[in-house]
Amino acid sequence: MGNLFGRKRRSRVTEQDKAVLQLKQQRDKLKQYQKRISLQLERERAFARQLLKDGKKEKAKLLLKKKRYQEQLLDKTENQISNLERMVQDIEFTQIEMKVIEGLKIGNECLNKMHQVMSIEEVERIMDETQEAVEYQRQIDEILAGSLTVEDEDAILAELDAITQEQIDLPEVPSEPLPEKVPETSPIQVKPKPELVAAS
Repeated sequence: MGNLFGRKRRSRVTEQDKAVLQLKQQRDKLKQYQKRISLQLERERAFARQLLKDGKKEKAKLLLKKKRYQEQLLDKTENQISNLERMVQDIEFTQIEMKVIEGLKIGNECLNKMHQVMSIEEVERIMDETQEAVEYQRQIDEILAGSLTVEDEDAILAELDAITQEQIDLPEVPSEPLPEKVPETSPIQVKPKPELVAAS
């Protein structure tokens, strides 16, 4: 449908991704070629046996030479596949390294910005101000605590004892001896225990 406002969408596919894709496609084509050659070698070997049985030794020898050449091509193909796979792995690992380096760069820039906002002098100034505020509050606490006299402290303790006594309101202990109560005797009934039957 096209872009409505003329902005081009930025593709997520990078040049490295395209290169990796092309290398993988080449690898797959070489693997298909390798399979085709392997099947052809098996057929030619069977055909060479048939030619020997039929007494056509020269044709069998020529066919085996062709087979030997194709085996060499097969070895070269295997080496090329190995090289392609190594190249793909190298590119993918380099992409990971680039992302790590980019992340480190962004983190370093962020740290530098934070250091610009909070310099060592700024931190020391804030710590000094905090210490001064704590000292000031301690002085206020001492003044408030020091304004009570010894009589005030005694009055506070007496009031605390009075409040404690109010909360613990125990009944008075009787002065007369308690009458002795004789328990009534009742016959004790013994119930027979049910017998347990073992399951068989």
